[in-house]
Amino acid sequence: MDLFAFAPEAVLSFILTLMRVSLVMFLMPVFSSERVPIMVKAAVTLVITLGVWPHLSLPGAAMPSHPFELAILLLGELILGLTLGMIINFLFMGIQAGGELLGFQMGFTMINFADPLTGNQTGGVAFFLWMVSILTFLSLDGHLYMLQGFALSFRLIPPGGLLVSEVLLRQVFDLSTQLFILALKIAAPVMVALFLVELTLALVNRTSPQIHIMEIGFPVKIGVGLCFLGLLLVVMAAQIEMFITGMGSLFTNVLRTGSPLFQTP
Repeated sequence: MDLFAFAPEAVLSFILTLMRVSLVMFLMPVFSSERVPIMVKAAVTLVITLGVWPHLSLPGAAMPSHPFELAILLLGELILGLTLGMIINFLFMGIQAGGELLGFQMGFTMINFADPLTGNQTGGVAFFLWMVSILTFLSLDGHLYMLQGFALSFRLIPPGGLLVSEVLLRQVFDLSTQLFILALKIAAPVMVALFLVELTLALVNRTSPQIHIMEIGFPVKIGVGLCFLGLLLVVMAAQIEMFITGMGSLFTNVLRTGSPLFQTP
């Protein structure tokens, strides 16, 4: 395929591939951060498109001729990007939810930061865990597994052809429940430790009322929370590694569920 020969089918194929990369790829974590400049996103979009176009391009004949059909195609690509993005975002949202619980228990509710992923305000502990999870995800080549799953969409999903079926929605909802389970897995050990600290302080206050528990309670809770938070990073890295190793089969199952090629009549 030679783009500069201006063959109509090759040009339309390149445009379709560019549409999928720009609409799907940058609805996924890491690439969708608002902190990344638009010019950088545009350059990466063009590089990825040129990289996959000779091998995984969408057929130019699939380009619709009517504007309404083109809008439907763009909507289908947008839904595909949102679906694949949500699958991975559930991991980071679960970690952030666990961080918010920990921040509340440790007394860090007054410290908020701007979340680079969503632009919303988030707690200090949740922001720290989010940064660690992103760095762990990248260091374990999670972005490469994500690109591999994205490349699989070219083989299984035609342009705008994602089938939003009941089975697909059930799969997404089942994955969303893992968000709360992951948040509890992250927050539960530290919350139990902080509960034992509060119980100990309450017993000390009952036995020695002259001790100012409020003055020593917050530093003790913060110190114990930070100690257990350091131990928690090992558990969180194991959870992220487990998620990354299963990302290939996860993408395959979701894409096959939404692919018209695997639908029984």
